[in-house]
Amino acid sequence: MSPSVLNSSVPRRRLGRELRQLRERLTQLPQTSVASELEWSATKLWRMERGEVPVRSGDVVLLCELYGVEEETTEILAALATKTREKGWWHDYASLPSWFELYVGLEEAASRIRVYQSQLIPGVLQTREYATAVFTKDVDGVPRHQIADRVTVRLGRARLLTRLEPQAPEFDIVVDEAVLRRVVGSRQVMATQVRRLADAGRLPNVSVRVLPFSSDLHAGVLTGGSFTILDFPEQYEPTTVYQESITGALFLDKQAESDRYAWVYHDIRSAALSDAESRALLLDTAKEYEP
Repeated sequence: MSPSVLNSSVPRRRLGRELRQLRERLTQLPQTSVASELEWSATKLWRMERGEVPVRSGDVVLLCELYGVEEETTEILAALATKTREKGWWHDYASLPSWFELYVGLEEAASRIRVYQSQLIPGVLQTREYATAVFTKDVDGVPRHQIADRVTVRLGRARLLTRLEPQAPEFDIVVDEAVLRRVVGSRQVMATQVRRLADAGRLPNVSVRVLPFSSDLHAGVLTGGSFTILDFPEQYEPTTVYQESITGALFLDKQAESDRYAWVYHDIRSAALSDAESRALLLDTAKEYEP
């Protein structure tokens, strides 16, 4: 994997998995017992194992000593911990929650990104006006003085679509027709936003499909809403399913989980319009919003 995409998210996830597996395999101790033994909060260890935070090499050494890990493995993991502190461009925006920082880093490192959105335009394709309207709706969760930063990060993610080095990831996106019909911001905002979707679908690495109201029952109803599947090159990171809520996110990386979601996504995509049919619907919808 190119060094330019090896931000801290991938090492954090990898180190967190290794530490969790060592704890479970060598000690069978719960997180609370380990944290108590080291006089840490349980939250600290929980976040370390989830890959949400940078990790000090000294903390890795303490855990390995407690677990009885051999010296060579301890040194490797301690060295990996130094990589968890490397910054991506989005780390300049301190208002981002840690779980979303993690997602942006994984998104940067992915080779293929499959998105199903049942509620909103996918973040990577949102216009400034649309994104601002979304964040303004959540003023309790996103204070007004932080909205501009959140919008800037959301727009910055769009660079992935046309990145030249390393090669831009493949985007496979399905949006429910309800997303197009729900007015966010204003009708003019929607006209511009829907055209943005249509334009993105013309990129060689981007497929944008619409799941129409007329489709039959599909497996997406089993998931409870939107989700993203991230695949990575060179098997550096396992396929990961991301599901976001207003208070946090799930990162599912067990093969049985990702296989299940891949099946769901295939069923959703099969029920969607073709790329050409979707583009025609998007352009017609944009015209409906225009005065």
